[in-house]
Amino acid sequence: MPRIALITTSYPDATPGREAAGSFVEDFALELARIVDVTVLAVSEADSVERDDRLTIRRFAVPRLPLSRLRPGNPIDWPAIVTTLRRGQRATADMVSADRPDHILALWALPSGWWARSTGVPYSTWVLGSDVWILGRVPVIRSVLAGVLNGAARRFADGIQLGADVERLSARSCSFLASSRRLPTPRNNSGEHGDRLKLAFLGRWHPNKGADLLMQALASLGDEEWQRIDEIRIFGGGPLEELVKKSAHELAAAGRPVASGGYLDKQEAADLIGWADFLILPSRIESIPVIFSDAMQLGTPLIATPVGDLPRLFERYKCGVLADAPTSEGLADALRTALHQDSRSFLPGIERARTDFDTRSSARLFLDTIGEPFS
Repeated sequence: MPRIALITTSYPDATPGREAAGSFVEDFALELARIVDVTVLAVSEADSVERDDRLTIRRFAVPRLPLSRLRPGNPIDWPAIVTTLRRGQRATADMVSADRPDHILALWALPSGWWARSTGVPYSTWVLGSDVWILGRVPVIRSVLAGVLNGAARRFADGIQLGADVERLSARSCSFLASSRRLPTPRNNSGEHGDRLKLAFLGRWHPNKGADLLMQALASLGDEEWQRIDEIRIFGGGPLEELVKKSAHELAAAGRPVASGGYLDKQEAADLIGWADFLILPSRIESIPVIFSDAMQLGTPLIATPVGDLPRLFERYKCGVLADAPTSEGLADALRTALHQDSRSFLPGIERARTDFDTRSSARLFLDTIGEPFS
C-alpha cells in the first residue's frame, strides 16, 4: 500500500481552535486514509505517536505555539524559530526513516516544505496566503520559498489568486485545491428566521482577519441598525484579544446585544454558524478561508470584505453581501445592507458552492494530480 506523509505546522490537538489554518487538515488526512496509508507529522507541545489503522500521527515538540505568532523580523523570536527549524528537520528525517513515505505533502510551503525538501522524497506543497503574501515579502525568506516551490513535484494553493502568485514566484504551474472540513449537524437549530437578524464572527482575532475592523464597524452602527439586530456573537482568540473583549464589553454596556467568547470545537463552531443568519468575514488579507466553506456547508450566507478571491466567489455563487472596501466604513455599509436582506435568498448559490468545496473531492484531486502509485 503506498503511503503519503503530511507535514504540517497546524493540526488539531486538545485545544479547540488553536490549529488555525489547519483546522481542516485532520479531515483531509482521514479522507486520504480511506485510499492510502497516511502519516501526519505535526508540531505540538510534546512528542507523541498515535496509530489507528491506516493513519499514523507523529507529533514533535516546539518551543512555542502557535507558530504564526513567531516573527522573523523580531530578534526576540529567533531562538524559538531556530529551535523549531532544527527539531522539525530532525523529526522529518526520523519520520521518513520509520515510515518510508512514497510522497510528502507539505502544509505549508514554509517551514514544512523546507523540511520536506531535505529528505530526498518527492514532495508537493500546499501553499497558504501567509506563505507568499507575508513571508514572501522578506527578501531572504522569499529566496528560500522560491527554492522550496521549484523543488516540489506539484504545487497547490487554497486560493485562485494565490495560485497565480505562486506561479509568478516559482515559474511553475500551481493547482487550486480547496480547503474545507466536515462539520457536524448544528444542535438546536430550528431554521426559524425572525425580523431581527442574528450575526456571528468566528476566527482569529488578528489584524489580517480584520477583528478590529469588525469592532469599529459595529461601534459605528446607529440605533436604527441595532433595532434590526437580535444578537451578535464573536468567538475566537489571538493577538487582538484585549481590543476585541474591551470593544465587546463597551458595546454590551451601551445596551447593544453583543457577546464574545473563546475558541470553539467543531460542534460548537457548527452550532454558531447554524445559529447565525449571516456570518461576518472582515479580513484585510485573505485567500479562500476555511470559514467560507464552513458557512457554505451549513447554509449560512456571508457578509465579507472584498479581498483575495472573495469578490470572484461572491460573483459566482451569490452567497451573501460583499463590502465595497476592506475598511471599517465599507464593512459597516455592508452590515447595513445585510440588515435589510432576507438571508434565505442566498441559499441557491450557497448550495452550488457546497458541492464545489468538499473534503473528499479535494483528497481525490490531490491523489490524481500527483499520479502513480496513488491515482
